[in-house]
Amino acid sequence: MKKLRPGPCGLRTFFALAIMAMSPAVFAAGGDVIRLSEPVSQTATHEVFGAMLPDNGAPLSLAELVNDNDKYQDQEVLLATRIAKVCQKKGCFFVATEGAVTARVSFKDYEFFIPTDSGGKDVVLLGKFSREDVSKEEADHYASDLGETATANPDRFRYSIVASAVKIPRS
Repeated sequence: MKKLRPGPCGLRTFFALAIMAMSPAVFAAGGDVIRLSEPVSQTATHEVFGAMLPDNGAPLSLAELVNDNDKYQDQEVLLATRIAKVCQKKGCFFVATEGAVTARVSFKDYEFFIPTDSGGKDVVLLGKFSREDVSKEEADHYASDLGETATANPDRFRYSIVASAVKIPRS
Protein backbone atom coordinates (compact mmCIF):
# COMPACT_ATOMS: atom_id res chain seq x y z
CA MET A 1 0.00 0.00 0.00
CA LYS A 2 1.26 3.44 -0.92
CA LYS A 3 1.57 6.05 1.88
CA LEU A 4 0.30 9.53 1.10
CA ARG A 5 2.54 12.38 2.17
CA PRO A 6 1.68 16.03 1.82
CA GLY A 7 3.84 17.96 -0.60
CA PRO A 8 5.60 21.25 0.23
CA CYS A 9 2.53 23.33 -0.73
CA GLY A 10 0.30 21.22 1.49
CA LEU A 11 2.61 21.66 4.48
CA ARG A 12 2.84 25.41 3.97
CA THR A 13 -0.94 25.67 3.78
CA PHE A 14 -1.33 23.56 6.90
CA PHE A 15 1.11 25.70 8.91
CA ALA A 16 -0.40 28.96 7.65
CA LEU A 17 -3.88 27.83 8.69
CA ALA A 18 -2.59 26.63 12.07
CA ILE A 19 -0.94 29.98 12.77
CA MET A 20 -4.06 31.91 11.79
CA ALA A 21 -6.23 29.71 14.00
CA MET A 22 -3.97 30.35 17.00
CA SER A 23 -4.13 34.13 16.75
CA PRO A 24 -7.43 35.26 15.20
CA ALA A 25 -7.21 38.82 16.56
CA VAL A 26 -3.98 39.45 14.68
CA PHE A 27 -5.44 38.19 11.39
CA ALA A 28 -8.93 39.70 11.78
CA ALA A 29 -10.36 40.97 8.56
CA GLY A 30 -13.16 43.17 7.32
CA GLY A 31 -15.43 43.97 10.24
CA ASP A 32 -13.99 41.51 12.73
CA VAL A 33 -13.13 42.86 16.17
CA ILE A 34 -9.44 43.20 16.91
CA ARG A 35 -8.45 42.80 20.58
CA LEU A 36 -4.69 43.10 21.01
CA SER A 37 -4.79 43.69 24.80
CA GLU A 38 -6.41 41.80 27.62
CA PRO A 39 -8.29 43.79 30.28
CA VAL A 40 -6.61 44.23 33.66
CA SER A 41 -10.03 43.93 35.28
CA GLN A 42 -13.43 42.79 34.10
CA THR A 43 -16.90 42.40 35.54
CA ALA A 44 -20.28 41.53 34.09
CA THR A 45 -20.75 45.22 33.20
CA HIS A 46 -17.34 46.52 32.08
CA GLU A 47 -13.67 45.93 31.23
CA VAL A 48 -10.69 48.04 32.29
CA PHE A 49 -7.66 48.30 30.00
CA GLY A 50 -4.22 49.62 30.99
CA ALA A 51 -4.07 50.25 34.73
CA MET A 52 -6.75 50.34 37.40
CA LEU A 53 -8.79 53.54 37.77
CA PRO A 54 -8.82 55.41 41.09
CA ASP A 55 -11.67 54.51 43.44
CA ASN A 56 -12.55 58.12 44.15
CA GLY A 57 -12.97 61.39 42.28
CA ALA A 58 -15.66 62.75 40.01
CA PRO A 59 -14.76 62.61 36.32
CA LEU A 60 -14.78 65.77 34.22
CA SER A 61 -16.70 66.01 30.98
CA LEU A 62 -14.79 66.63 27.76
CA ALA A 63 -16.47 70.03 27.40
CA GLU A 64 -15.32 71.07 30.91
CA LEU A 65 -11.80 69.93 30.12
CA VAL A 66 -11.56 71.81 26.83
CA ASN A 67 -13.29 74.96 28.14
CA ASP A 68 -10.69 75.21 30.89
CA ASN A 69 -7.79 73.72 28.89
CA ASP A 70 -5.15 76.10 30.28
CA LYS A 71 -5.91 74.90 33.82
CA TYR A 72 -5.61 71.23 32.84
CA GLN A 73 -2.68 71.50 30.40
CA ASP A 74 -0.21 68.66 31.12
CA GLN A 75 -2.27 67.50 34.11
CA GLU A 76 -3.60 64.03 34.85
CA VAL A 77 -7.40 64.06 34.60
CA LEU A 78 -10.26 61.68 35.23
CA LEU A 79 -12.64 62.01 32.29
CA ALA A 80 -16.05 60.65 31.30
CA THR A 81 -16.51 60.75 27.54
CA ARG A 82 -17.96 58.96 24.51
CA ILE A 83 -15.84 57.11 21.97
CA ALA A 84 -16.68 58.43 18.52
CA LYS A 85 -14.19 56.41 16.47
CA VAL A 86 -11.51 53.81 17.15
CA CYS A 87 -8.38 53.05 15.13
CA GLN A 88 -9.48 50.08 13.06
CA LYS A 89 -5.96 48.75 12.51
CA LYS A 90 -5.06 47.98 16.14
CA GLY A 91 -7.27 49.92 18.55
CA CYS A 92 -4.22 52.04 19.40
CA PHE A 93 -6.16 55.31 19.75
CA PHE A 94 -9.68 56.67 19.69
CA VAL A 95 -11.47 59.96 19.16
CA ALA A 96 -13.43 61.13 22.19
CA THR A 97 -16.41 63.37 21.57
CA GLU A 98 -18.96 65.53 23.34
CA GLY A 99 -21.08 67.64 21.03
CA ALA A 100 -18.68 69.47 18.70
CA VAL A 101 -15.70 68.97 21.04
CA THR A 102 -13.23 66.19 20.23
CA ALA A 103 -9.95 64.90 21.63
CA ARG A 104 -7.56 62.21 20.43
CA VAL A 105 -6.89 59.58 23.10
CA SER A 106 -3.80 57.39 22.82
CA PHE A 107 -2.35 55.01 25.39
CA LYS A 108 0.59 55.52 27.70
CA ASP A 109 3.84 54.13 26.30
CA TYR A 110 1.83 52.20 23.66
CA GLU A 111 1.36 49.56 26.38
CA PHE A 112 -2.24 48.63 25.68
CA PHE A 113 -5.01 48.94 23.10
CA ILE A 114 -8.80 48.83 23.19
CA PRO A 115 -11.14 46.60 21.18
CA THR A 116 -11.88 48.02 17.74
CA ASP A 117 -15.64 47.71 18.33
CA SER A 118 -15.61 50.25 21.22
CA GLY A 119 -17.03 53.10 19.14
CA GLY A 120 -20.24 54.64 20.49
CA LYS A 121 -19.56 53.60 24.09
CA ASP A 122 -19.38 55.93 27.10
CA VAL A 123 -16.11 55.40 28.94
CA VAL A 124 -14.19 56.68 31.94
CA LEU A 125 -10.47 57.19 31.57
CA LEU A 126 -7.46 58.47 33.45
CA GLY A 127 -4.83 60.29 31.46
CA LYS A 128 -2.60 63.30 30.84
CA PHE A 129 -4.30 66.13 28.92
CA SER A 130 -2.67 68.55 26.48
CA ARG A 131 -3.35 70.86 23.55
CA GLU A 132 -0.86 70.14 20.75
CA ASP A 133 0.07 71.50 17.35
CA VAL A 134 -0.52 69.04 14.48
CA SER A 135 1.11 68.96 11.04
CA LYS A 136 -0.91 68.20 7.92
CA GLU A 137 1.01 64.91 7.57
CA GLU A 138 -0.03 63.83 11.09
CA ALA A 139 -3.65 64.77 10.41
CA ASP A 140 -3.57 62.75 7.17
CA HIS A 141 -2.06 59.75 9.01
CA TYR A 142 -4.75 59.83 11.71
CA ALA A 143 -7.51 60.07 9.10
CA SER A 144 -6.05 57.04 7.30
CA ASP A 145 -5.96 55.00 10.54
CA LEU A 146 -9.63 55.80 11.08
CA GLY A 147 -10.44 54.71 7.55
CA GLU A 148 -11.31 58.26 6.48
CA THR A 149 -10.22 60.55 3.68
CA ALA A 150 -7.86 63.33 4.73
CA THR A 151 -9.28 66.86 4.68
CA ALA A 152 -7.69 69.61 2.61
CA ASN A 153 -7.32 72.00 5.58
CA PRO A 154 -7.17 70.08 8.86
CA ASP A 155 -7.08 71.87 12.20
CA ARG A 156 -3.54 72.85 13.16
CA PHE A 157 -4.02 71.79 16.79
CA ARG A 158 -5.76 69.03 18.66
CA TYR A 159 -6.70 68.19 22.19
CA SER A 160 -4.92 65.06 23.27
CA ILE A 161 -5.06 62.68 26.20
CA VAL A 162 -2.51 59.98 26.87
CA ALA A 163 -4.51 57.49 28.89
CA SER A 164 -3.12 55.11 31.47
CA ALA A 165 -6.51 53.45 32.09
CA VAL A 166 -9.81 53.13 30.20
CA LYS A 167 -13.01 51.60 31.59
CA ILE A 168 -15.29 50.38 28.78
CA PRO A 169 -18.79 48.98 29.29
CA ARG A 170 -19.57 45.58 27.84
CA SER A 171 -22.07 45.65 24.99
